[in-house]
Amino acid sequence: MTSMSRARVARRIAAGAAYGGGGIGLVGAAAVGVVLAEVRLARRHVGNGTSNHVPSADGRYGRTYDTPGEPPLRLTMLGDSTAAGQGVHRAQETPGALLASGLAAVAERPVDFRNVALPGARSDDLDRQVALVLADPALVPEICVIMIGANDVTNRMPPTRSVRHLSAAVRRLRTAGAEVVVGTCPDLGTIEPVQQPLRWLARRASRQLAAAQTIGVVEQGGRTVSLGDLLGPEFAANPRELFGPDNYHPSAEGYATAAMAVLPTVCAALGLWPAEEERPDVTRREGFLPVARAAAEAASEAGTEVTAAMPTGPKGPWALLKRRRRRRVPEPDRTPATPSS
Repeated sequence: MTSMSRARVARRIAAGAAYGGGGIGLVGAAAVGVVLAEVRLARRHVGNGTSNHVPSADGRYGRTYDTPGEPPLRLTMLGDSTAAGQGVHRAQETPGALLASGLAAVAERPVDFRNVALPGARSDDLDRQVALVLADPALVPEICVIMIGANDVTNRMPPTRSVRHLSAAVRRLRTAGAEVVVGTCPDLGTIEPVQQPLRWLARRASRQLAAAQTIGVVEQGGRTVSLGDLLGPEFAANPRELFGPDNYHPSAEGYATAAMAVLPTVCAALGLWPAEEERPDVTRREGFLPVARAAAEAASEAGTEVTAAMPTGPKGPWALLKRRRRRRVPEPDRTPATPSS
């Protein structure tokens, strides 16, 4: 599917989400059913035993930056098993811990991290997760990172409904004062047991949802980072290294790769990234585009950021597409994190 075709489909899905439609499908129902059967087969051997247990990474990171009178930054993860860190066994290997450590190093401030993500969650669980995040108005996080979408595809949730729930979650968090970064639907075509031509169908469904998610998120004032095939050619070239033992969830190295892609956008959302990095670089094919086109391009290239730009243009809202240089995530703080108060 071309970028322009994906942009048209994404616009229709996002419009359906905004105006209450629910009948726009991603791919043929029969084909999707076969894809889902293979994806579910891949998930039978999910890591961490047979449960959805993930190591708890909640607590304070970057304690070496403690300064009297300066409160720590608050970072919260929402979403599904990828956001939670399922597939690894050590807290410091989860994406939340990696992001908290990296953010602390860039900001030179401690970071209080909380994870409310739930393995197996679909976008309709975000309402519950957001309620947890906003339960105490005095502890609204400065930044929230959401990773969601894979279970929406595998459970055949209508994409308009999926985007509607995600957009509502971003709107509530932004209204409360939190910056929001969304890692869009990963590429289910990378799951090894899924073979061609079903792999192509899974990839198409994933990218269509990711593009529609981007439109919904950007319209609510959030930013997106395309997780794609977690992330880019590395997974295709090194599946044994970047997938965990279940061949479904990322390994520790896979989560580190994802964290390296998301961290620059998290820092940019908080005004912590160098000013020269915020200007579009034409040599990296960055620039201002209609939001649907930016969303479609981002869905095709993992690690690409989309954020709102001009309120409107001849073809509707515009967005800034950025291909930020990936930078090594600082080594996680090995001091055990302590629960934040």
